[in-house]
Amino acid sequence: MLYHLLFPLHASYSFFNVFRYITFRTIYATITALLISFLLGPWLIRVLRGHQIGQTIRRDGPESHFSKEGTPTMGGLLIVLATVIPTLLWANLASPYIWIAVFVTVGFGAIGFVDDYKKVIRKDSKGLTPRRKLIAQFALAAAAAALIYMDIGIKDTVNIPFFKNVRPSLGFLYIPFIVLVIVGSSNAVNLTDGLDGLAIGPSIIAAGTYMLFAYLTGHVKIANYLQIQYVPGVGELTIFCGALAGAGLGFLWYNSYPAQLFMGDTGSLALGGALGAVAVMVKQEIVLALVGGIFVVEALSVIFQVTSYKTRKKRIFRMAPIHHHFELQGWAEPKIIVRFWIISIILALLAISTLKVR
Repeated sequence: MLYHLLFPLHASYSFFNVFRYITFRTIYATITALLISFLLGPWLIRVLRGHQIGQTIRRDGPESHFSKEGTPTMGGLLIVLATVIPTLLWANLASPYIWIAVFVTVGFGAIGFVDDYKKVIRKDSKGLTPRRKLIAQFALAAAAAALIYMDIGIKDTVNIPFFKNVRPSLGFLYIPFIVLVIVGSSNAVNLTDGLDGLAIGPSIIAAGTYMLFAYLTGHVKIANYLQIQYVPGVGELTIFCGALAGAGLGFLWYNSYPAQLFMGDTGSLALGGALGAVAVMVKQEIVLALVGGIFVVEALSVIFQVTSYKTRKKRIFRMAPIHHHFELQGWAEPKIIVRFWIISIILALLAISTLKVR
């Protein structure tokens, strides 16, 4: 919005020429997201507490979590607002990439909101059934995939990390591939959200990494120099990723240990969906498994645990997702969180190295 209002003034006032630069708008989108988080955060916490919208803790989980009962949840509303508003303010709204990213973020956030609403307000401990939740996620991701592949016309090739010229073409199968990336990413972040700040930390790191990828992929000279696939116009997603990172940092202010606010499914599904959609549009789909390695491990720990118990009646971990396994082994919650953040930073650096190590 500000881009469309102020950039045309550059013809009369040279100062407004700064609005043409993606880097300038990304910085201020990030700052705006932080300010929104800081301004709305305390108000949202008061509202949620006033309506007794607090987290319900599973009795079969670690005993250290029992004291968290009643902590305000559905804080993902703050993440979604602090991402979408700065994006609409600072991005070029003529870009279809921006609208698809916003569509996925709001859509998956809405699915999570319904789930949280049923759990917390309607006191339905099950919330949305897994079947209904997955149907909604697949439907939304399919709509996004159709827009990405058929409307924007993203190429159906998939870049393989560390291999320069290996780009298999999936043809029409690229649509279900996009759906799997978005839904898988969304649910992986959701499974990671179990400790104070555990999910939001790697999400911020992933958003920052894809902010770089989006800028490089949308810059024709840099993309050609790095020999990565150039996607015209995708650079605008740099602004979205900056807003997502800023919103995450602002939310972490309230979600850091001991948490004043939980994101709930409203936040975790939105974050994962957004990262998945961006990964597809900047043509770094496979790299997402490396950038979000923590999310992958958390999801796999649940899959392996369930499969092992159903087939052998034996558990691999003391409890899944794997962060609970470490808790039951005696690791302090802050230690698990910080160590997972450190691993996320290392994985993000490895992912960035794929731009040159090929």
